[in-house]
Order: sequence, then structure tokens, then C-alpha cells
Amino acid sequence: MFDHEYANRITMQEMGAMGISLRGPNQAVGTLSGGERQTVAIARAVHFGAKLLILDEPTSALGVRQTANVLATIDKVRKQGIAIVFITHNVRHAMAVGDRFTVLNRGQTLGTALRGEITAEQLQDLMAGGHELATLEGSLGGTV
Repeated sequence: MFDHEYANRITMQEMGAMGISLRGPNQAVGTLSGGERQTVAIARAVHFGAKLLILDEPTSALGVRQTANVLATIDKVRKQGIAIVFITHNVRHAMAVGDRFTVLNRGQTLGTALRGEITAEQLQDLMAGGHELATLEGSLGGTV
């Protein structure tokens, strides 16, 4: 027999540990903030045994506090040994939680580097097409 009281207690405890304050264990996920929804999705995957998470722009529509909570959750999961592919256009978010950075453009790898081998500025240039901008700048004779 399923123990609803125990499940509710564990739900409230685990949500609290993730920084999510529920009104009750039956609160609909749709009533949570965007950051809380992302955190719940990550936590569910981990709880049910995920070995790899693929997160596509999980912080794109979030405020500063919600983004911080999602990044903290990602960092916690990463430290548990779960592999994460974190797709983002935000260099600061990538640098906050990434161990290895690969920049893709239309399916082609533009470069890969490990943490400590690349600066945020270099990664930003790679992501923004720094080489192409430099070539364009040279051909136009000025700053682009």
C-alpha cells in the first residue's frame, strides 16, 4: 500500500532542500516560478536515476535569483557525478558550472576547451564569431 503521508513529508522535505517553498505537497507545478519548475525537473530526473541531463537554455527566461537557484542545482547535481550537457548562449552561466566548453555553429565544432584553458572573454569571442568579426572589421577599416 502506498503511504501518502510519508510521500508528502518527503516531498516537502526534498523541495525545501532545493530552495522551493511549497504551500503543500499537492501544489501544482504550474503554480511554481520558472526557476522552481526547472529545479523540480532537474530534481525529478536525478531522483529517478538519470545518469545524463541535457539542459537546453534552462536559464534563458529567468530572473537573477531564479537563475542563481538553477545554476546552484546544476552545480550540486554535477558534483554528484551526473553528466550534464548545458546548452546556453550565456558565457557567465557556462563558466559558472562548466568543466568543458564546446562551441557549435550549425552543427560544426568551432572549438573545445577545458575549464582553466579558456577565459570568459575568449569563450565569448568564440561564441560570437570573434574571428569572423575581426575579418569583417579589417575589410571595413574600422571597429565593428
